[in-house]
Amino acid sequence: MSRWKQLPASMEPRQRQLTVQLRRFKDRSGLTLRAVAARTGYSRSSWDRYLNGRALPPRQAVEAFARACDGDPVRLLALHEVAAERGGGAGALPEAPTDALPGAGPDAAPEAADAGPVRGLRRPGLVVGAAVIAAVVVAALALALVLVRPWGDGGERAAAPKEFVFKAGVDHPCKVHRAGDGLLYAGYSRTRTGLIGPQSAQWPVVEAQCLLRHRGLAPGIADGFFGPRTGRAVQRLQKRAHLVVDGIVGEDTWKALRT
Repeated sequence: MSRWKQLPASMEPRQRQLTVQLRRFKDRSGLTLRAVAARTGYSRSSWDRYLNGRALPPRQAVEAFARACDGDPVRLLALHEVAAERGGGAGALPEAPTDALPGAGPDAAPEAADAGPVRGLRRPGLVVGAAVIAAVVVAALALALVLVRPWGDGGERAAAPKEFVFKAGVDHPCKVHRAGDGLLYAGYSRTRTGLIGPQSAQWPVVEAQCLLRHRGLAPGIADGFFGPRTGRAVQRLQKRAHLVVDGIVGEDTWKALRT
């Protein structure tokens, strides 16, 4: 787990809530700042400012961050909208990604809508009312995420049977088959691009563990938790497939698992 710096005392509460959630996403993903920068198109120094409360990230950066960490962006974007409406708070103003990495694509483009409070909500009563409504929406979204999707799966619904229920620490059955598209599936996730790595705990991890086991690479039990044995099995697969050996399952490694 990362040792985070203490957030500024003057930080606006809604931005603080967003920043705490961003930190949790990063911790669960196991990614370094360098890896986050490479996957989002925003530089390492930008993410250092965003995650330490010195700047409010643009909306595109938050969305790209959620994808990079293999999570659902809905809650983060809702929190970002509320924080942007409040103007970011003292000492932590929104900024455009002027130091985005070259060739990063549309995710690196600044968005004017994140530059300050929404126009037309200038009267105090309306501002308070809008903030209350937004807070209720955020709470509802958060509850829905907990009840409906306890684990993210790279934006794709898991293909598990209806009676399937996740049981932590249990070796889930691995029935790998080749589907009509010619690819291998174990029935827990259909993702081919979702990023998973050390400390991940998601449906795609069960899928990857089953596919690794199918190839005789001994990832340990298929329990959905990306531990050291799973990491070593991924590295052996990557070495066998002549891929970058980083122990992280991304698009290229999924291709090697499924073909």
